[in-house]
Amino acid sequence: MRLHGHVTFGPIRWRDAALTCKPTHMTLMRTSQLISRRQSLRQSARLAALLCASGFAQFSELAHAAVNKLAFETRSVAEAVKAMGGSALAASNEVTLAAPDIAENGAVVRLTVGTNLPGVKQLLVLVEKNPIALVAAFQVTEFIESQFTLNVKMNETSDVYVVALLANGRALFTKREVRVTLGGCG
Repeated sequence: MRLHGHVTFGPIRWRDAALTCKPTHMTLMRTSQLISRRQSLRQSARLAALLCASGFAQFSELAHAAVNKLAFETRSVAEAVKAMGGSALAASNEVTLAAPDIAENGAVVRLTVGTNLPGVKQLLVLVEKNPIALVAAFQVTEFIESQFTLNVKMNETSDVYVVALLANGRALFTKREVRVTLGGCG
């Protein structure tokens, strides 16, 4: 049997193969030059800290903006929009909502919402007859594509609203009725 030009007798073992192999770049490197997993994680953490400190990822602003308890405690669509900083609702074809006509189980109703309007700061999803009308609120910037897919719970057959809050305070919406055969909120 031949192994890299050497004649061997009997079974070839890994240690024999390693001894007869030609030196490669990895075998010539010193072990101090190799980066361990621990060193790699440490460097990644340092990079993340530098990015946070430089303002690249504004976590505190997003964390404070994500929770508006007053809006999530409202019972009607108009109250929720007002609590989120919107004005009177106006219908628009620029706001999109894809929802099933009939939802067999109200515990899981899949919705796809979005808009291509410029200057959108928030996208709200509301279910009119739920105990709490506001289901989801998305913070949108120019760096985020404002198309979202989510699962919501619906108590009963109701209108589902998607409201786009613009930077100038206007509130544009679209709605669609979704019939529920088995309620999911109770």
